[in-house]
Amino acid sequence: MAKVLIENVYKTYAGDRGAEVVAVENANLEVESGEFMVFVGPSGCGKSTTLRMIAGLEEISQGSIYIDGRKVNDVAPKDRDIAMVFQNYALYPHMTVYKNMAFGLQLRNYPKAEIDARVKEAAQILGLTPEMLARKPKALSGGQRQRVALGRAIVRKPKVFLFDEPLSNLDAKMRVQMRAEISKLHNRLDTTMIYVTHDQVEAMTMGDRICLMKDGRIQQVAQPLEIYHQPANMFVAAFIGSPPMNLFAGTLIEKGGKLWFSETPRNGSESGLLLETEPDHAPLLAPWRDQKVYLGLRTEDLTERAAHAGASAGHAFTSTLEVVEPMGAETFSYLTTGNHEFIARTPLPLPEKVGDKVSLVANMKKSHFFEAADQAPFRKPTREIDIEKWQTACRRIV
Repeated sequence: MAKVLIENVYKTYAGDRGAEVVAVENANLEVESGEFMVFVGPSGCGKSTTLRMIAGLEEISQGSIYIDGRKVNDVAPKDRDIAMVFQNYALYPHMTVYKNMAFGLQLRNYPKAEIDARVKEAAQILGLTPEMLARKPKALSGGQRQRVALGRAIVRKPKVFLFDEPLSNLDAKMRVQMRAEISKLHNRLDTTMIYVTHDQVEAMTMGDRICLMKDGRIQQVAQPLEIYHQPANMFVAAFIGSPPMNLFAGTLIEKGGKLWFSETPRNGSESGLLLETEPDHAPLLAPWRDQKVYLGLRTEDLTERAAHAGASAGHAFTSTLEVVEPMGAETFSYLTTGNHEFIARTPLPLPEKVGDKVSLVANMKKSHFFEAADQAPFRKPTREIDIEKWQTACRRIV
């Protein structure tokens, strides 16, 4: 096991006409010894570049990286005591599975008996049978090839494992299975692991902590549930969660001695949400009174009013049911209030039919508010909008 420390790291490239392109900007991160850290974010956010700098496959433009207390800026990849698992497996097609797993040890002149023992131990951990060890990669399924790639890393017994989107080439069922396999592997080996993915479900289910990146910058580093329930900014709130958090642009107004969120109507609509904020939130929100803010509500925090007879009238509103998506254990309902679309996730389908009016209650105790100091135009991050192009990252107020 080893701690990995990233200090003030930058990675820049020469762009067109001599312009400098910043791929990673002022990254600072401490990965604890034995921790499973997941880098997640949209394509082009800098997560794979950061991983490759840790591995030594990319030069650092500025800053320092330490592995187990040793500065490795100028250390060759083979001397960093790391093992990397790639997206495309990177297996030698002319070698058997056994030889693929043993090859790295043979290059380092390990004794044959130790090589054999390590390969067989890794094969047992990963469920690779003796028959599989005798095959060549082309005779294996995608999941089996990925296990071989994992085995090749395991036999090295490195201080740090690095994974660069290792499951992206697998089908959905195999990804679920391999997620569990890699998590069990981490628990068994108790080794530092850094894992890169664009899939937020992988990040939420596998990582001890998540490092969420956007445009080369680290947005938030925290445990999965902390990121889900306390996102640092609006980009984090929209990226983590499936479906994403509902976000509404509006203004905080005072009415009857209380603070209310008044949604900004769009497309000529004369109505919008008018929701009373929680008393505990009011002191924190008071400095933003009469200013533009964004209200965030998770899909599970919008429920049918009939199920909450004692709910505050200030937390209720009427909407129109537009689309229903039965998912088995739960249902996604797409609704509109005025001209604003949002999603409610409920254990059972709403009793209303498409086109009917639905009375809902917002759980304002779990509401999120984000400042809008830049006054950026509001674009709701539904599935129709490319999250990678959604640039607003307003800071969380409460």
